[in-house]
Amino acid sequence: MTPPPPPDAPTPRRPARAGLIAAVALVALVAIGGVGALAFRAAFLADIPAIPEREALWAVRRSPGLTFLDRGGGLIARRGAKYGAAVTLADLPAYVPKAFLAAEDRRFYRHGAVDPRAILRAARRDLAAGRAVEGGSTLTQQLARTLFLTSGRSLKRKIQEAVLAGRLEAMLGKDAVLALYLNRTYFGAGAYGLDAAARTYFGKPAQALSVGEAAMLAALPNAPSRLAPTNDFAAAWARGRRVLGAMRTEGWITDGERAAALADPPVLAPRHGGEGAWGYVLDRAEAEAGALAGGSGDLVIRLTVDRKLQADGEAALLAGVREGRGRGVTQGALVALAPDGAILAMVGGVDHGASAFNRVTQARRQPGSAFKPFVYGAALERGVLPSDKRLDAPLALAGWTPGNYGGRYAGEVTVAEALARSINTVAVRLTLEVGADAVAAFARRCGLADIPADARPSIALGAYEVTLLELAGGYQVFQTGGTRTTPYLIAGIANTRGDLLFTHAGATAAVLDPLYASRMVRMLEGV
Repeated sequence: MTPPPPPDAPTPRRPARAGLIAAVALVALVAIGGVGALAFRAAFLADIPAIPEREALWAVRRSPGLTFLDRGGGLIARRGAKYGAAVTLADLPAYVPKAFLAAEDRRFYRHGAVDPRAILRAARRDLAAGRAVEGGSTLTQQLARTLFLTSGRSLKRKIQEAVLAGRLEAMLGKDAVLALYLNRTYFGAGAYGLDAAARTYFGKPAQALSVGEAAMLAALPNAPSRLAPTNDFAAAWARGRRVLGAMRTEGWITDGERAAALADPPVLAPRHGGEGAWGYVLDRAEAEAGALAGGSGDLVIRLTVDRKLQADGEAALLAGVREGRGRGVTQGALVALAPDGAILAMVGGVDHGASAFNRVTQARRQPGSAFKPFVYGAALERGVLPSDKRLDAPLALAGWTPGNYGGRYAGEVTVAEALARSINTVAVRLTLEVGADAVAAFARRCGLADIPADARPSIALGAYEVTLLELAGGYQVFQTGGTRTTPYLIAGIANTRGDLLFTHAGATAAVLDPLYASRMVRMLEGV
């Protein structure tokens, strides 16, 4: 389940008239009284969000994170929103919160929840410039917007923001508001909160941030995705240098501290090498998890994939592609299923980082000779025996002349031998004998859902597109004694408290007589 993307910024900037609108809203809040107050509340405050209890503020609108476990319960990866440890102002060096005040609200401790001076100043500068050059929101207003409102611009939203900011400060006080802001702000790269940002970008806890690192992080809330150091380090550090200048102007750092920070720019922590072949698995699981869990919040997703088999599958696929390069092979895919349909390994390509397209589940390809077992399965159902003989000889059908690879023909062969040797002409003759529609119906029963009912004889040679996962699932029918099991990737989903939200309930369907299934297995062993 992919969480909703955070806004790129808490939108502290406004269009040219926004500061003036905010000033009018502020005057309205002060001046309206009597009967007018009732109309004002009905127009602007009737649907204002309620502020929950103090402790619940840490979880309001919290984007979910996903933890993926393998078949044995071992940790594979975490995705989605990243949250670090909650920090208090007492936990941090004094210059860290000061950096954020320098970037967003220098007068934070000298004004109320709304700053009339900042609003009027922003209005004058925006009107003079004819565009948005400065915002008038206080840090508390930004926090109120993050927790309770949308980023859309309107007079109603601005009024609600101001009211909510006042209620937050009345409930929490300045220090707690600032701490909550630091812990709930989005910093880009999936990191929510100062500690997660410090660990994501610099590989250290928030308590260990240097002056320069704090200044760089303080510059991010304005445009977290665009300014993320991993996206544009130069732009992020340019903003960080301006924050350092503001800190010096306010007297929060010395000339020496500023000079030292400028001389020693932050260094990003090494980025891990990615998820490898697990990326294909996690993409698929993430897409499925939301619908299966039926809710939000952090999820712990237990997959069916076996860690060793996944590694072996990736190695086998890469080796096979290398071996085939001389014949033009550049890509491949692999999937392995347990008898109950559990996906034990899934490798959707040679490099997930270069291409996230999953060739196991998304690529539709003509299976070619890999489709032939469904031709033989349909034939066995209609009384054909493995020991029966059919003619391997040239064949012409209304201009179509299916031949064998290499152009050789063996004459009369048994049905079992024809499958073992993948003889094209016998597969076509059997299709004509039992009917292409019967072969198509058999394949659909086995799980190849998109095979058309009005298939042509070319179905014998795999002329209709399927996914690799469908094909592997169809083969399962033979090894399970005629029972179809739907391939599945997620065994269970729980929340972080351990409450089980979903568990896979196996569903099977008998689609082939066990006698014919066992005959097919013996014939396939001949391959």
